[in-house]
Amino acid sequence: MTTEATSGQPTTAPVADWATDYDIFDPGYVADPYGIWAELRSACPIAHTDRWGGSWLPTRYADVTEIARDIDRFPSGNGISVLPVQGAGSNEGASPLLAAGVPPISADPPLHTWTRRLVLPTMSPARVAEYEVFTRELCARLVDEIVQRGEGDAAADYAQQIPVRVIGHILGVPESMSATFTEWVRDALEFAYDAERRQRGVVAIVGYIQAAIEERQANPVDDFISELLQAEHDGEPIGIPVVMGMCALLLVAGVDTTWSSIGSTMWHLATHADDTRRLVDEPDLMPTAIEEFLRAYAPVTMARRLSDDVEFAGCPMKAGERILMNFPAANRDPEVFPDPDTVVLDRLHNRHVAFGAGIHRCAGSNLARMEIRVAVEEWLKRIPEFEVTDPALVTWAGGQVRGPRSIPVRLL
Repeated sequence: MTTEATSGQPTTAPVADWATDYDIFDPGYVADPYGIWAELRSACPIAHTDRWGGSWLPTRYADVTEIARDIDRFPSGNGISVLPVQGAGSNEGASPLLAAGVPPISADPPLHTWTRRLVLPTMSPARVAEYEVFTRELCARLVDEIVQRGEGDAAADYAQQIPVRVIGHILGVPESMSATFTEWVRDALEFAYDAERRQRGVVAIVGYIQAAIEERQANPVDDFISELLQAEHDGEPIGIPVVMGMCALLLVAGVDTTWSSIGSTMWHLATHADDTRRLVDEPDLMPTAIEEFLRAYAPVTMARRLSDDVEFAGCPMKAGERILMNFPAANRDPEVFPDPDTVVLDRLHNRHVAFGAGIHRCAGSNLARMEIRVAVEEWLKRIPEFEVTDPALVTWAGGQVRGPRSIPVRLL
């Protein structure tokens, strides 16, 4: 559900008042939302808009986390997309093609509970440590290609190449299909305001997963799809619609979100030479630095669609409207994070919500952290000094997932 700040964005009227008419697809918001959030926190901490079907935008940490944890009033089962999806049923965030939605993120208990339990072993620290071997070899290879040229695109040539291959590795997808999967994910997420393009991406993803499920049913292998097909709930095999939804979630949620985090981190390092030098000279800072990058550049804004009228913090929210769980804005709240707009590599108290809050907190956080860390480590190992070639050439995508799409850099 994103749009580029420089091209391809849907045509909408300019925003007249961010408190009553915000648009998260506005090019100005995509390029630099931080000042807008700061203004709203002081003037109207929960903004409203009639655009895109109507929604509310909290900007304070306390409000965002309270909403995220209150699944009774703000359920996930009605849809998690920041955009209305035509023809969708009760689970609007998925698609009619995904009958069970994309659990566990689009589900409430009890479906959420047992599907999340099925995902967690695949995302455990032990399993992620196994994936790290593949990830490090991949990153080293990508860095080698950039070193040989002396320049490259830290987003397109690097950040965007990593998660799709790692997730493909987990799902048993050939690496040769990575470019194809990238386009499908961009169609489904980045250009979701284009109904035709979104449908094209979803149909392609679902079609591939259907074929992969049929193949694994005939010939099981050691991958996530086969594990799900062999799993049980209450003594019975889990249904194919649930398997399909869980695989779709892993592909979609595990790709754009993580490559946006890696890309934002690379952009920061390319534009903040002091922080880059400090990380090179003080590698022990890496754990806190990764958490700080996650806080400062959290990519994901999730949504909850209301079943009933709700009043929250004095705001009369109506059934059918969306609450945009603005985790990126929560992470910049000065009431929780001192000097929130400054990246502090050794920030010790960092209760960020880049991965969400409550029972729907991202189950793949261990994997994402590993990918970001390894991406930075392997890059700085070979490229300790680099810079953006031209700031005007840097482009960002925004909406449900915000991150850079192009970061042309040269090696120093």
